[in-house]
Amino acid sequence: MSYGQQGGPQSQWDPWKPHSQQPWNSGTDETPDWAALAEASETRNKRRRLLFIGGGALATVAIGAAVAVAVVSANDSNSASNKPASDVQGSSGLPNQPTAPSFASTSAPPPLDPKDFISSKSKDTAPLSAEILFPGTQQPVGETVYKKGATDDTKNCSAATKGGLPKILTDNDCTRFMRASYVKDGVAVTVGVAVFDNATQATKVKGKVNTKTDIIRSLSGKGIKDFCTSSVCLTTSNSYGRYAYFTITGFTNGKDMTDKDTEAFQVGENLEDFTFRRIHQRGEVQASAAAGE
Repeated sequence: MSYGQQGGPQSQWDPWKPHSQQPWNSGTDETPDWAALAEASETRNKRRRLLFIGGGALATVAIGAAVAVAVVSANDSNSASNKPASDVQGSSGLPNQPTAPSFASTSAPPPLDPKDFISSKSKDTAPLSAEILFPGTQQPVGETVYKKGATDDTKNCSAATKGGLPKILTDNDCTRFMRASYVKDGVAVTVGVAVFDNATQATKVKGKVNTKTDIIRSLSGKGIKDFCTSSVCLTTSNSYGRYAYFTITGFTNGKDMTDKDTEAFQVGENLEDFTFRRIHQRGEVQASAAAGE
């Protein structure tokens, strides 16, 4: 029978662990290896220092991160407090909308009405005469040119009219009567304008006139022969502002005018419209002058 080494298992001795025992070999007296023990001790100390150093580095990083978060949070709060109120979001999460500036409501004054300036003597103060109202030696109306004949300007309104018109004009205080005649292709027209102090008088005259019996006298001269002295002629009457205006249209050869003479009617209508526009233009000139003051 063979036998091995005598004695129990060898014990592990660690000088850093309490209650550990030095190894003993039965029957053997060995001296501890002090150099090996010192080397083992130095190795453990190095590990412990490395652990301390590594742990310190981790702690430093953690502290630095915490400080960085605090700084960022502080910057965010300062930037918000330093922003103008319009840039800070409201409770709805949307930026506050800037308030639009308010201005006092204003409006341009209405344009001056030309008719106002020809509706009363007090405002209608521009120079006035037959030559001013009917200027030049001919008058273009559309594509047609009418040659102008004689003109007449009188304060005796009855002298320029006949039938019942003299009385109507007198009753409404007519102050002036101007006439001018035009001719084209054997058709002659006399235009007459009665002047009053206000538009009410002119309107009343218009309402009282019967164009079959209350008419103006035709005006001949300066190349226009007598017309409408005994023949049938076309007559009209109207008013605008403080003016009442009339026309009488007929043939220079004395022929009576009938319903078939549409071209002759057109001559009378053209010159009636021309007279209205001349009166209106008078109001426009004065309104424009007043607006520029």
